[in-house]
Amino acid sequence: MLIAVSILVGLSTHMVVNCGDEEDPDICSAVIGFSPFRGSVIAFAYEGRGRIALRHGDWRRAIVDFDEAIHLNPNRASFYRDRGLARRQNGELQLAIADFDEAIALNPKLAAPYHERGLALAASGDLDRAILSYTTAMRLASSDAEIRLDRGLAYLARGQADDARADFEAALALPPGKDDRVRQIARARLAELSSAGPTPVSAPRR
Repeated sequence: MLIAVSILVGLSTHMVVNCGDEEDPDICSAVIGFSPFRGSVIAFAYEGRGRIALRHGDWRRAIVDFDEAIHLNPNRASFYRDRGLARRQNGELQLAIADFDEAIALNPKLAAPYHERGLALAASGDLDRAILSYTTAMRLASSDAEIRLDRGLAYLARGQADDARADFEAALALPPGKDDRVRQIARARLAELSSAGPTPVSAPRR
């Protein structure tokens, strides 16, 4: 009996933590409603449902679930990072930046919150701080071509063509990610620079 209970508890814990890996939010909803776990543990199910909403482009639904996850467990950096992602996509740039700041304060060794904060800062027009944030992200994830590309785009938006060119070339020299999008954009921007260069814009676009 003890072994059976242990197996059930293990499976239940696995489902709470990993329900967001599925594409059906009802799985996480069922976990939230019926799991014997409560409190900070069930926060993972809210995060999972929020991540599903995020993948489906339902930013507002995602924010609501991440709000609940943070309410239940306010000390986990990934919850703030995920809510920051949803808020950035929803156009709530200053709130997104605040969430990325909190994620960084809780775990300053992860590159992703610095990168995402850079994107939010760039979108808000604060290119100086965006570049600083990208630079820190690059130091933590030196082989990430996408971070190089985004810093290059920020430099380009500031009219710093030489710095932008160096980042685009570095992005092309790094291993490609899951798709070829980063390399395509870097090549296109280098081609623009080679043909007299684009007109500086207020924020980088990709």
